[in-house]
Amino acid sequence: MEFIQKNPKIIQWSFLLIVFFGLCFAIEIPEGYEFAKAGTEFIDKDKLDQTKYSVLWRLPAFIAWMPGWINDSVFFLLNDWAPIEYFDSDIQETKTRPVVLHITRIISRSMLFMIEFIREILIGGVETVVAFTSWDWIDKNPWAELPGLPWTIVAGAAIILGYKLNGRNLAIFAAITMIYISAFGQWKPSMQTLSFVMVAAPISFMLGLAFGIWAYKSKRVENVLNPLLNVAQTMPHYSYLVPIMVLFGIGDHAGAIATIIFATPPMVRLTLLGLRKVSPEVIEAGKMSGCSDFQLLFKVLIPTARRDILIGVNQVIMQCLAMAVIASFIGAKGLGWNLLLALNQLRIGLALEAGICITLIAVLLDKMSLAWANKQINYFENPTFFQRNKYFIIFVAVIVVCYILSYLGTFYFKEGFNYLFIVPHNKGISTEAFWNSGVDWILDNFFDPLKVFNTWLITQVLIPMKNAFLRMPVVATFILFMGAGYIIGGLRSAVVVGSFTLFIALTEWWDRALITMYMATFGVIVSGILGIIIGTLSAQTKTSIRITLAVCDTLQTFPSFIYLIPVIMLFGVTDTSVLIAVVIYATIPATRYTIEGLRSVPTALHDAGSMSGVNRVQRWLKIELPLAFPHMMLGINQTVVFALFMVIIGAMIGTTDLGQYILKALSDRQGTGNGLMLGLCVAFIGLAVDNLIRTWADHRKKLLGLD
Repeated sequence: MEFIQKNPKIIQWSFLLIVFFGLCFAIEIPEGYEFAKAGTEFIDKDKLDQTKYSVLWRLPAFIAWMPGWINDSVFFLLNDWAPIEYFDSDIQETKTRPVVLHITRIISRSMLFMIEFIREILIGGVETVVAFTSWDWIDKNPWAELPGLPWTIVAGAAIILGYKLNGRNLAIFAAITMIYISAFGQWKPSMQTLSFVMVAAPISFMLGLAFGIWAYKSKRVENVLNPLLNVAQTMPHYSYLVPIMVLFGIGDHAGAIATIIFATPPMVRLTLLGLRKVSPEVIEAGKMSGCSDFQLLFKVLIPTARRDILIGVNQVIMQCLAMAVIASFIGAKGLGWNLLLALNQLRIGLALEAGICITLIAVLLDKMSLAWANKQINYFENPTFFQRNKYFIIFVAVIVVCYILSYLGTFYFKEGFNYLFIVPHNKGISTEAFWNSGVDWILDNFFDPLKVFNTWLITQVLIPMKNAFLRMPVVATFILFMGAGYIIGGLRSAVVVGSFTLFIALTEWWDRALITMYMATFGVIVSGILGIIIGTLSAQTKTSIRITLAVCDTLQTFPSFIYLIPVIMLFGVTDTSVLIAVVIYATIPATRYTIEGLRSVPTALHDAGSMSGVNRVQRWLKIELPLAFPHMMLGINQTVVFALFMVIIGAMIGTTDLGQYILKALSDRQGTGNGLMLGLCVAFIGLAVDNLIRTWADHRKKLLGLD
């Protein structure tokens, strides 16, 4: 009795697990529900006799009608609702079009115009000029076909900006990035991607800033936005593409719109966070100075919250680059498109070259935006004209010199290509043969060990684990999640987690959701163990901390697609490839949060432990780990989100989870409803786990006095 009183949680967890496993073994698999192909596939519900189905085993798909309703609603909005008359300048006639379709077409044209305008500046072209004139006018006036900027000018601008923001090291890295992109013949697709980001990022920034300010001003707006932002940030990338494709078509403009929607939520959150952190004393001082509401906002609040807002800009840029690759699925041009084609053709070397370009651009923009955020402004200095404009003057000089060199290059290079202007793709350096030979060498020397490992992992670990998840009855799973929610956070948490689980159970994709959960669970377990080990070992010295965090920063800027390249090289198109990519990708937050958690332990406690005679292992187990564990669990929370995203992206190389169906929805004209519902299923899995972990971590911090 005394043990029960001292350890009520242990008794509750034990009882919950007994009930869960008891139900799993007590509820039999209905007749007709079979596992085939050594347990790797299962027969779809549509092929089963529904009368043999038990409610305890699988719930009826009561909301299976919702995707069709969403499709019908979208069709009605685009084709029938609120028709308006408009003048078609192409045929010089008045036509009728539904207002939603009319608005989407205006947005599409505007977005495409901005993207093409920037591309004309960077790489040349006439498409935007034609929007104001005609192709006939271009033919009669060849001078209108102005070339884009030479790569040397863009490189010079990047170097100057890098030096201005963070000194010599960033300038050198900018130079290396630009030279690599140009030398490997990737300049045109890189500038296409950059133009994409240069349109999407500012719009995401402005929208995020506006909604963040609105939420700061109104608690009601904040309460409405919070659940929407939670869902938006846990929705898989693919899910954004399906409705956008239906509403706006395919192409660069559709990809940019999807990117804007995906990149805006972190800007909203960081704007709100920055404004909330402004001290009341600063606000009061502004009011006492006679500031109006407008002046208080733009002269006091936003400048004070500058760092958090600029970190939001950093996150927007990273999200835009990550989405730029995914947007290639709906026709967005650039490096993502080249990477997708290379992966589909299994040209690993070519995919790696495009992936390195994306990575270099991502790292460069990440470092520049963070340097901008951390750069301190001296409001009291009084610089001279030259000091104030020296970088602009240098940039003008670079433009003049580079244009002269580009002009002289037309006389020097006789083969029709001016390498001082742009290096064509087929004339650049290529390491494809090297990487292909490297893959061949690895397969020649390590094929048998890799095959043995792959076979063992699939047959002995993955298939049994998948079957165990698919063997879970819906009522047992529901009780497990709700029970965990109740033990951790009480009735409210149980209801929240139960609602998320119930929504998934009432769809027709419960089995696919279980497969997604199995893959994410495997990835989280392995990533969590690796992250804790690496983080613990790295936290021993300041040098190792700095190196490990630098590696984590670099790896976190990689677009998620990049992680698929090396594993496909080694393990082919299998679940092993996806899960290893998941592990690599999801280990990053686990490592980072472990280091940060261990660093947060007060030095005085370290000294107290040492004076008490404990060794390093005892100190870690008895002092450091208990205090750092709540922070580490927040890292596990991020690991879950990273794992889910990577599992869904892995559908590209063949999986049987929710991601496969989301990918199918992209090629279905009626896929809007399925895409959104499947995205919500993935989001709700992430939100359910987020609720459990975050609630537990907050409670634990209060008990430890860390809150």
